[in-house]
Amino acid sequence: MRALRWLLVIVIVIGGLFVAADRVAVNIAEDKAADKIRSSQGLSAAPTVSIEGFPFLTQVAGRSLDEVHAELDGIEANAEGHTLRIDKLSATFHDVALSSDFSSIENAASATGTAKISYADLTKASGANVKVSYGGQKDGHSQVKISPSIPLLSSLEVTGTISVSGGDTLRLRADRIPAMCGAIPGCTDKVRGQTDHEWKLDQLPGNLKLDKVTAGSGGISISASGKDVKLPG
Repeated sequence: MRALRWLLVIVIVIGGLFVAADRVAVNIAEDKAADKIRSSQGLSAAPTVSIEGFPFLTQVAGRSLDEVHAELDGIEANAEGHTLRIDKLSATFHDVALSSDFSSIENAASATGTAKISYADLTKASGANVKVSYGGQKDGHSQVKISPSIPLLSSLEVTGTISVSGGDTLRLRADRIPAMCGAIPGCTDKVRGQTDHEWKLDQLPGNLKLDKVTAGSGGISISASGKDVKLPG
């Protein structure tokens, strides 16, 4: 009985050491991956990276990680001299392959991502004297409200739609121009110049493709996904 107790103690101690070593190894790998993503994406700060699944060392031995999750801040898209800032982007990569020397992650079988953009950042990216806000729901579709600044037309507001184009571009468009604008020469072009914009989001990790964008009262929500995606770093 005493020998059995000692054997049990030894097993518990060895198991505890293995768990501790496993957690140390995964923390080092997460920090290294975060730094590589930061440098490859040109971010001002390292993202938060978490490697899921246990044990980590067994996954490394098989050169395949079950799941890698990353949260990035500071992603920006530039167009027409204006910068659109993404508030936060979360991405999850599944079945992640490691390089032959275990020094880097290479690609994932699949990935999904979500991002948020505030109306304040969307307003800033749309140029001076333009305000973008939530426009409610119409026929089951979310809308945005765009308030351009046009001489002779005070308090002009139009409803607009924000959509995805080509898997990498966010597009803002006014649904229609008010009839009153037709009486003012060049008014339609001036309104369109302030309400219609496109921003190419080409810094998404793993070259994720944009699937859907939804306008809500708290901001713009974006979903993205990909198959056999290349991971940065």
